[in-house]
Amino acid sequence: MGMTAAEFTARLAKALGTEAPTGDEVDDLLALAAAAAHASERTAAPVACWLAARAGRHPREALLLARGIAQRPPAG
Repeated sequence: MGMTAAEFTARLAKALGTEAPTGDEVDDLLALAAAAAHASERTAAPVACWLAARAGRHPREALLLARGIAQRPPAG
């Protein structure tokens, strides 16, 4: 294996000119991805994380919002 996830994200963060996520932030991002994937399709996982970042929201806040959305029945 080339590098760990932590090494990769640290290098990517540096290349992007930002800080790498903390351990708690990584946990929240993974939980956000899981909530999105379990509530819909797997492809929603990375998109949900991207949306949180694009909106400038903390991963924990996005996770709580995603869990709320997942608990509501689909509109239809």
